[in-house]
Amino acid sequence: MSDYTTVSIPKDLADRVEETIEGTSFQSTSDLVRFLLRSIVIQHQKRGNLSEAEFDEIAEQLRDLGYLE
Repeated sequence: MSDYTTVSIPKDLADRVEETIEGTSFQSTSDLVRFLLRSIVIQHQKRGNLSEAEFDEIAEQLRDLGYLE
């Protein structure tokens, strides 16, 4: 069994995430956050290190989706 930790996000962002995941396979905000973080970590591991440009691109994509401000 995995150990877990808590990550805090602003309530307004959590509300927007809840609206966004309606009708998707994500059951909760935590499911989506785990998916996004895994995706970033997997990209990092496949490429060795994410360049600053790659990190910025990911951040911009998350901003466009409304997950970052």
